[in-house]
Amino acid sequence: MSTRPVVSAEPREVVGKKVSSLRRAGLLPAVVYGHGKASQPIQLDARAFDELMRHTTRNSIIDLKVGSGRATPVLLQGIHEHPVRRHAVHVDFYVVKMTEELSVDVPINHLGASHAADKLGGTLLHIREHVSVRALPDDLPHAIDLDITPLDSFEAVLHVSDLSVPAGVTVLTDPDEPLARVQPPRVEEELIPTAEAAAAAVAPAAEESTAGAGEAVSGRGSAEEAR
Repeated sequence: MSTRPVVSAEPREVVGKKVSSLRRAGLLPAVVYGHGKASQPIQLDARAFDELMRHTTRNSIIDLKVGSGRATPVLLQGIHEHPVRRHAVHVDFYVVKMTEELSVDVPINHLGASHAADKLGGTLLHIREHVSVRALPDDLPHAIDLDITPLDSFEAVLHVSDLSVPAGVTVLTDPDEPLARVQPPRVEEELIPTAEAAAAAVAPAAEESTAGAGEAVSGRGSAEEAR
């Protein structure tokens, strides 16, 4: 017997821009497709979905029951969120076969502490946030751990090959792809003018002053000749 979460939905007739009326009524528009199943618009209770997301994550396998049909295992593949309020406005469910592997992107979960970041004042850089993996639906991880303890200097770099990969999971991303490093703190140097630089700055000013005086004398001589 399946222990996966069960989500109930109903077929949806409202499509396009009119789905905003469903949201106002507390319903969440969605679609289910995959494995030869034609794309089917569905709708489900928005509050029930919010409650589901408190106990599960993306890339989770759940049992979807549409109308009076049998529950079908699906992948919670895509959640489209409101750009400001961040609540779900549309959901994509993908029908899966529990005996077939899936390829998905999973987030990287950083564990431990970096000496270079915590003690040397550096900034931890997340070069990649996700990696691609392949696994059976029941083996799909919600995230893959990366221990950042080895980042003890600004020269240290962690790669895909440093991930803690669970059993039954194959990482598809290049193992040499960098994932994280620590950027050294920026140090602004105070510019102190040297004696040579100060003299160089004074010289042009003195030349301008001398040139101005010469022009003034020349101008007075021309005036006297005119008289």
